[in-house]
Amino acid sequence: INAKPNEIYFTSCGSESDNLAIKGIAFENKHKGNHIITSKIEHPAVLNTCKMLEQEGFKVTYLDVNKKGLIDLKILEESITDKTILISIMFANNEIGTIQPIKEIGKIAKKHNIYFHTDAVQAMGNIKIDVNNMNIDSLSMSAHKFYGPKGVGALYIREGIPFKKLQDGGHQEKDKRAGTENVPGIVGLGKAIEIANNNIDRYNKKLVYLRDYYINQVEEKIPDVKLNGDRVNRLPGNANFSFKYVDGEELLLDLDAKGIAA
Repeated sequence: INAKPNEIYFTSCGSESDNLAIKGIAFENKHKGNHIITSKIEHPAVLNTCKMLEQEGFKVTYLDVNKKGLIDLKILEESITDKTILISIMFANNEIGTIQPIKEIGKIAKKHNIYFHTDAVQAMGNIKIDVNNMNIDSLSMSAHKFYGPKGVGALYIREGIPFKKLQDGGHQEKDKRAGTENVPGIVGLGKAIEIANNNIDRYNKKLVYLRDYYINQVEEKIPDVKLNGDRVNRLPGNANFSFKYVDGEELLLDLDAKGIAA
């Protein structure tokens, strides 16, 4: 992701990375303001963290998304106040696959001197990410989403950004995340993302072809079907449909019986 080694903190998963980034930055920078901006379609690791911070006196703005699942950049900028200290918008949605305009969000945050965190758990290994080019100050990831082991994640926080540790104990992870490191898991995470990054172009070319072929076939052959999310700005391996007059649970069971995971 074009980060420095000392900007990476190893955690147990993406949820812990989200918690450490959002709570850590919020608590450490409370003297500057108490306002956070996020979206209504974030992962529960972000939404529930923000709800917890509201109980601690923080104000949170939850942005709506349009029919494609995208936030409105104009409304984002209009939501900024002199108390805003953090913007947290997911890179790509875990259900409908929509990819947010991350670089543009980063530009807005930088212009207003606000920290920008992104939950990139779904994006890592699927999309090329450059934290400097995209003006990302903090990024969460989880190894199992790019074929690494479960139970290990990582958090990028730009050098110089103050954040509070949430867990007390030893001085592991530059004194920001106490507890014995999961060394085999960390090695697995490192190797998995290395393989994913080295093969990302070839892998995505195949996936996008399959995804688009599948979407076109479903729309052509099945009546009363709706594609959810943005047709173009979506994860390479994601297709999400709504079928009118069809019970979702029954459909999943029928597909499962035919050997199709959905």
